[in-house]
Amino acid sequence: MGHDRPMHAPPRPSPALPRSPSRTTARPVAIRTGLALAAVFGVLLALVACAWEPLVSLDRYVADGLHPVAVEHRGWTRCVRVLSDRLWDPWTMRAALAVAVLWLARRRDWLLCAWIAGTSALGTSLQQGLKAAVGRARPSWPDPVATAHYAAFPSGHALTATVTCGLLVWLLWRHGVRAVGLRAALAAGAVSVLGVGFTRLYLGVHWLSDVVGGWLLGGALVAVSAALFELLTGRRADGAGTGGAARR
Repeated sequence: MGHDRPMHAPPRPSPALPRSPSRTTARPVAIRTGLALAAVFGVLLALVACAWEPLVSLDRYVADGLHPVAVEHRGWTRCVRVLSDRLWDPWTMRAALAVAVLWLARRRDWLLCAWIAGTSALGTSLQQGLKAAVGRARPSWPDPVATAHYAAFPSGHALTATVTCGLLVWLLWRHGVRAVGLRAALAAGAVSVLGVGFTRLYLGVHWLSDVVGGWLLGGALVAVSAALFELLTGRRADGAGTGGAARR
């Protein structure tokens, strides 16, 4: 007497994973933030280009207030130079981002890898292009405590630190780092971004509006870049989910 073999239902394809609600809600916020920062940067750029007198006076007031302190306290100034020229130097920032890009490459996350590298390169290109276009002179002192090259606006140190720290925090958020770790990264990023801005002012190599311009442009670039990436990957996930549902 034969035994009936158990019937097995064919495996069903797994449903597409839903998008994270936090990413869905964060995307429009990031776009609005990026556009707002870009708009404010545009206004600041116009004021710098036309040498608006109240802005020039504010820049000079801040520079004249900090430079005597830097000249008088040489020991503290040497420490500030180490922070500015070593820890928060643009090449140090890019090296930190390169480590993240290599990590993404090892995970074969090629799209995100290229996106991060491209955003960083775009930031550098924008910075250099604007410096050449605006051609703003740096502060000039009879007794300088530091020197710097290229034009002043926007600050490359401030822009690069903002782009690097912003992208790194976004990467941690995308990969589900716990809240305590994310808060620590945000705090470290804030200290770096604000700290490098202060060092450039203290050393007398930038005007206040140069630093603020670097912050604004860097923040706008990170916000728009992150939002566009989430939009792109979200649509791809939607397409995959729709295709899977149609096949079923």
